[in-house]
Amino acid sequence: MIARQALLVMACSFSSFAFAQDPSFKLTTGMYGLSGGDQPSARGLDINLRNTSKLGDLWLGGYVQPAVNNDETTRLKQWRTGWDNTFSAGAIRLQPSLQAASGGFWGGSFGVETGETWYAGIGLGRTNLRPYVNLNFDPNDALMASGGYRFSSHQSLGFQWVRDNRLNPDQRHFHVIYRQGLSEHERVTFDVLSKAGNVTDGAGSVQKINKLGLSATYDWHEKFVRVSYDPNANFGVQNMWRFSLGTRF
Repeated sequence: MIARQALLVMACSFSSFAFAQDPSFKLTTGMYGLSGGDQPSARGLDINLRNTSKLGDLWLGGYVQPAVNNDETTRLKQWRTGWDNTFSAGAIRLQPSLQAASGGFWGGSFGVETGETWYAGIGLGRTNLRPYVNLNFDPNDALMASGGYRFSSHQSLGFQWVRDNRLNPDQRHFHVIYRQGLSEHERVTFDVLSKAGNVTDGAGSVQKINKLGLSATYDWHEKFVRVSYDPNANFGVQNMWRFSLGTRF
């Protein structure tokens, strides 16, 4: 299952850049496949709509996972919403976010970044630990540090470290994120993930993992496609493939 008890929407890097005159709406459809770990395979579907304006980013999403082998305990369905924004205060940029979901979940994060060509940032997230379908996948009640270099407005190399500092302090992610503009309306993004931490199987035995994942995104300005592989997704026993299609309008 991909439900955990926390979610924090923390950007993979505060250094993300946008195309000129990006449309204000983005609609993303994600398809998720879990397998392995001596567990039955599961499939999920998520639809997320995001609007960007002077108020910041507002988004609404819903996730549905059918029951596996008629086991109703594996059926998942949840609506969620959130907001985030970036505020400049001299050489410092502040990035707060808030999230809420059906089932009584709420959470928030706060990040601080400085620098232009070279940049660095830190962040912290907290939730009320209510059940949540975690489609962010990083540890969420966590500390985060980021940094990197912007070669130009269309090319950057970033790093992000995320470590759970509440329930599972052994769990941590390290991302290397490279973005390259190919033209005025096209770009690619590669996110290489190194993850380490304890995983508990259904029998209660604990295994220490140290594995690599990868996400690749191709943007055509108005449309984009993303393919990701995440071993031991959410530090569970199953691996996950994710396929996402999106459009901006």
